[in-house]
Amino acid sequence: MALDSRFTGREEKRLPIMMEVKLASAEGANAERRERGVLENISALGARVHAGTSWQLGEKVEVTPAVGEVPLRAEVVYCQRQSNGKFVLGLKFRRSPELWSILEKLKGLVR
Repeated sequence: MALDSRFTGREEKRLPIMMEVKLASAEGANAERRERGVLENISALGARVHAGTSWQLGEKVEVTPAVGEVPLRAEVVYCQRQSNGKFVLGLKFRRSPELWSILEKLKGLVR
């Protein structure tokens, strides 16, 4: 029996893939902020990323996956501190043609 998205909190299936990404602030005051993170999963709507530092709710972020040169624009929807002192970010993507291209490449890696 398939799970209804009303009960799982997910509108789209996420691809479980671990990959290094570059995170950068897309906002003027924090434009110099950059770090590497690890993508845990991704969908057309968002992603879960492990990061070394805390990011603020609502902060605009550019995410550049290893399979794409073009940064994806996203917004931080949650930031959870982990027991190891690092953080897990929930990111919500803005729709873009680049996102669909990257998702197609990633789908080929998951099979």
